[in-house]
Amino acid sequence: MSCATIGCVSARDAVADLRRIAFLLERAHESTYRVRAFRTAAAVLARRDPDELTQLALSGELVRLKGVGEVTARCVIESLTGEEPVYLRRLEATEGTPLDEAAQGMREAIRGDCHSHTDASDGGSPLREMVQTARELGHDYLVITDHSPRLTVANGLSAERLRAQLDQVAELNAELDGQFRVLTGIEVDINEDGSLDQDPDLLSELDIVVASVHSKLRMQRADMTRRMLKAIANPLVDVLGHCTGRMVTGKRKRPESEFDAAAVFAACAEGGVAVEVNSRPERLDPPKRLLRLAVEAGCEFTIDTDAHAPGQLDWLGNGCERAVACGVPAERVINTWPVERLLARSR
Repeated sequence: MSCATIGCVSARDAVADLRRIAFLLERAHESTYRVRAFRTAAAVLARRDPDELTQLALSGELVRLKGVGEVTARCVIESLTGEEPVYLRRLEATEGTPLDEAAQGMREAIRGDCHSHTDASDGGSPLREMVQTARELGHDYLVITDHSPRLTVANGLSAERLRAQLDQVAELNAELDGQFRVLTGIEVDINEDGSLDQDPDLLSELDIVVASVHSKLRMQRADMTRRMLKAIANPLVDVLGHCTGRMVTGKRKRPESEFDAAAVFAACAEGGVAVEVNSRPERLDPPKRLLRLAVEAGCEFTIDTDAHAPGQLDWLGNGCERAVACGVPAERVINTWPVERLLARSR
């Protein structure tokens, strides 16, 4: 959206301000409906002529536009009059405390995120929105890892839908022309028998495969161990996602799955499967005692957001703080590596 003016005042970019508000709300883990209100309004305004928006603002009729409510309209009017919206100022002032020096160093070393979701499965925003935000955060790459078909509650991708997404990623990469890389991937379910919930030939075409347990989380310890070890032994797997499956906050609180962690991490270290440090505030998986065990086992790691919305891509600080506290060396975090080194490893 280009700049306009109301009177003699230079306008701010109202779309950018709405997107920034949505981003900060997501990062603060605010309710989905509130975030959606700002993202929807931003999408509506981005399709409108700036002069038309100025006239609607002057006449007080912005709320006539479907998808623009009273709060978002007020923010737009403030932007168009050259003021930072009050709503945005309040969010910017309460962003939170900075990471300590060591965690900040880890965060600055990270070049990309290996676990993210779009609205193709259970994410809240389209591919391009996620990529745009990753670029704004300073990433060099973003791996798109929507769910596999078995996870119907998350609208998991069939082989046909995943292939369509690969075409979309290829088209977007062509547009980006080397300025940023979108990597193909999946968060594939580990079935009860340890097999993977997607066509092996299709998995072999992907840049990064994150394998996670999402079902029968209360299996007996021995059975869960066998299940995870079989998946880790699969040469198509690059990352073991949120290994205990626990939920520590919110309505979905859930205890850790039980498995032989020493055996699982030893297999990861031997097979070159990275252990994910999941940064979602309700997961924070693995627990610190297991994260230290994985360090001692010689594992490599990813520090990922598991983002389901653009603002959640800035949750990496959670994982960085935990990784530093547990002695994870930055050189063993594979998403601190340049993209070509990361791809060489996965291939």
